[in-house]
Amino acid sequence: MDPSSLSSSSSASQPNLDFSKLTDAEKRDLHQQVSNEMQKAKIQDSIHSLTDICWSKCITGAPTSGSLSAKEESCVQNCVERFLDANTAVLKHLEAIRG
Repeated sequence: MDPSSLSSSSSASQPNLDFSKLTDAEKRDLHQQVSNEMQKAKIQDSIHSLTDICWSKCITGAPTSGSLSAKEESCVQNCVERFLDANTAVLKHLEAIRG
């Protein structure tokens, strides 16, 4: 993401930021910060998706005791482990393709 593109999206509550006044080091730092935030958002999205998938698959009724049954707990654990295994396999495959 190009930090200079952020200046055109300011709202009335925020001052218009002039990114052209930033030094190259400040631009790199800002770019890194934006990149880090985007990575955090992707991780959070993955966690939410995983939660939805495993909840739908494993939780059969409304938890009444404030905890999961042994069967539900085992199912959720297996669901998460398979999700992580699948992600690891995909990442290894992509790394192999890249060389």
